[in-house]
Amino acid sequence: MNISRINLSEKLYAMLSVFFGFAQRQADHKKLNRHILALNQKENLAGIIDEVSLCLKSILNYRLFAFVLEKGDGVDVWLDPRMYRKSLEGFILKDFNLKSPDQLNYINQTFVEGEVEKDFGLNQLISYDLNESSCKAKIYMLPSKTMFDYHDEIIYLVLQSAAVALSRQIDIENLKESAVIDPLTGCYNRREFENHLNRQIAGAFRHKTPLSLFMFDLDHFKRINDTYGHLAGDEVLKEVVSAVKRNIRAQDTLARYGGEEFIAILPQTDKTKAMELADRLRQIISTLRIKSQDHQIRVTASFGVAQLDHHADMNRLIHDADTMLYKAKLNGRNTVMPGLMKLCQSEECQPAKEFSV
Repeated sequence: MNISRINLSEKLYAMLSVFFGFAQRQADHKKLNRHILALNQKENLAGIIDEVSLCLKSILNYRLFAFVLEKGDGVDVWLDPRMYRKSLEGFILKDFNLKSPDQLNYINQTFVEGEVEKDFGLNQLISYDLNESSCKAKIYMLPSKTMFDYHDEIIYLVLQSAAVALSRQIDIENLKESAVIDPLTGCYNRREFENHLNRQIAGAFRHKTPLSLFMFDLDHFKRINDTYGHLAGDEVLKEVVSAVKRNIRAQDTLARYGGEEFIAILPQTDKTKAMELADRLRQIISTLRIKSQDHQIRVTASFGVAQLDHHADMNRLIHDADTMLYKAKLNGRNTVMPGLMKLCQSEECQPAKEFSV
């Protein structure tokens, strides 16, 4: 009798397990459908990834979730929770062939020094790859729940839906970017620059912070085109822009204003600091040796600097920088106006003095 009761209990338990397992699977698929509908309504990359994380959190109750999306020469990372950052970075750098954590752009977190961090065991981490023509990504997870076979199916469906949404959004962003980016140099074009400048001016007035511009022009650029050809001229423009971008901050905005003329917005920067930066860039440009066929082309640049004042608007600020650039040309080129002049007597130079024109 006892054996029969045990067998009956085991059968009942097995039946209930199957029933509740089926019910749980149905519930998880309903959650999946709701999140996929929401995911397809998102209009930016961060929103799409956020919806993927919400879906997997509700179904798997993960302890760690990271969505890593390859973009250009780095990757975007969506991470939850933030305390596993350092443990995860080693995996990301290896999987995406990156050299430095500086190439990781965390789109939902901002970190500060001294934060509490935790490690996790290598055997606990699971990952899934997503490879599409316009979208290469990977997700990493530490699930809190036991993983069943159907969970792999759910993750696969989530990733496929995310791939479609991300590919669509990346195509949209590429189209938008092509309308605002100068195709030769990769800088913003003049129209987008003016949009950025208006926003930066409004922010500078609101927060009472300094804002400066510098405008620069390549000296005697027509001679380069006439001597070496327009393809060589294009190469010079690209090399100069690359050198400038390497030596300004991420928050600075560089744009091609027209022809061989460029302009940059320097937020939270007063005129003195802007002049120092402009002179440093002038020196860097003058040391470039740009190869074109059998030639090494040298080039110099003239800079004009201006700072936003209480009475200025966008047009006045640009006009002030352009006026200083014109005066730099009149002053012999390869210089910064207004700038720092070293007054030299014989072979000894006196301390630098500032002058304005």
